[in-house]
Amino acid sequence: MWGIITVQMLNLGFPFTQAELFTLTAIAGIAGATMRIPASFLIRLAGGRNTIFLTTAMLLSPAIGTGIALQHKDWPLWAFQLMALWSGVGGGNFASSMSNISTFFPKRLQGTALGLNAGLGNFGVTTMQIVIPLVMTVGLFGAFAGEPMTLMKDSGWIFGKIVAGTPTWIQNAGFAWVLSLVPLSALCWFGMNNLKTVSPDTGSPIIAFAKIIYLYSLAFVPAIAILYLYLPAPTGLGLINMWVAVPLDVISALLVMRLAAFGTMKENVAKQFKIFGDKHTWSMTLLYIVTFGSFIGFSMALPLSITVIFGISHVPDANGVLQHTLKNPNAPSAFTYAWIGPFVGAAIRPVGGWISDKLGGSIVTQVISAAMVVASIAVGYVMMQAYASATPEQYFPAFLGLFIVLFAASGIGNGSTFRTIGVIFDRQQAGPVLGWTSAIAAYGAFIAPVVIGQQIKTGTPEIAMYGFAAFYALCLVLNWWFYLRANAYVKNP
Repeated sequence: MWGIITVQMLNLGFPFTQAELFTLTAIAGIAGATMRIPASFLIRLAGGRNTIFLTTAMLLSPAIGTGIALQHKDWPLWAFQLMALWSGVGGGNFASSMSNISTFFPKRLQGTALGLNAGLGNFGVTTMQIVIPLVMTVGLFGAFAGEPMTLMKDSGWIFGKIVAGTPTWIQNAGFAWVLSLVPLSALCWFGMNNLKTVSPDTGSPIIAFAKIIYLYSLAFVPAIAILYLYLPAPTGLGLINMWVAVPLDVISALLVMRLAAFGTMKENVAKQFKIFGDKHTWSMTLLYIVTFGSFIGFSMALPLSITVIFGISHVPDANGVLQHTLKNPNAPSAFTYAWIGPFVGAAIRPVGGWISDKLGGSIVTQVISAAMVVASIAVGYVMMQAYASATPEQYFPAFLGLFIVLFAASGIGNGSTFRTIGVIFDRQQAGPVLGWTSAIAAYGAFIAPVVIGQQIKTGTPEIAMYGFAAFYALCLVLNWWFYLRANAYVKNP
């Protein structure tokens, strides 16, 4: 949501710099990943129906709050940062849904079931890129939603261009989700169940809700502290870099959960923390970063890459030094094309799960990892060629095609890793492991745009993609060692 909102805030003339607007996407990304950590353990503590209902209903708060804040250009930056932080409950909602659904299906159907759930869930990326620009152009809620603002710059959309001067209800980017969240919350409450075999001691709904709110509130504490240390002034101190911030955030969230839990909750948390003593938890965490981490990271980074690499004509000056300041009149629109990759990745997830149920998860993971190594190297090379060209648009078809290959491979691999986790771990552990791995991989939404953005700034965008390729190659070896070699720990689960 915030990746789209910040673009329109810029186009509408909100009084914030690009760097300040970046903090909104960074905050939402880190908060969303951090909130997945407690959500991974909520199903056993509070029950599936209780957890999914409350975490879905919780989304109403940042949706309505964001709609209110966006009506006020004169509000301080911290008000929008608070809404971005609050939006992180969406990450927790997704992790708890993955943890919950695994308990309803036998091992032979884990890949298909989890692939369907995650595939449908991750259509959210595409949905945001289609729905938010659309609802901004109409007075969807009449006088209730406030007055429109005037668009100061042209804005792209997948079905065309929204020109400067168009009345824009940016607040609908938040308010629009109320229309779906209210009925979905009701469906969760009246149509779902708490499985006693998985959640034997949830207590009354009020007690279950109290557990959820308590653990969620605890998770916000380290997220706020780490963001304050990471983000530059005036928001934070800018003392630590990304590679320190992410592990520190994860460790802090786990420590807070472990130390602050009490009563029966403490015992349940301790039982679920046993997953960290299993080597397969860590191997599957790395493999899930390859798949979901790549999907969510590239989803966030693709619009930036299209805009910067292809939106500028890179021509040499009299001394032969490349200049990156001339706008390219033939540039492709990021909003027109950026949705295609995430759409393909989400749509193909159930297919990856179904194939893995037939062939085994690890063999599918091996094939897609090899494909991602090759595609990452190729797209890096194309980015390098485009960045050094006066007519970069000639490289765009190859760039987009290779990214679609990356998205498709990551989507198929998502289904295969789901299948592997569902087979390796028993019913009590599979849910927490799914939630945990999705939490760590979700930091890709924060890491990938930063890494690619930094390399674009230095004029070497291909280095980022070569780095990703090296990581995929290492995980390809890891997957073979753990699950495919002759004496593998578990053979092709």
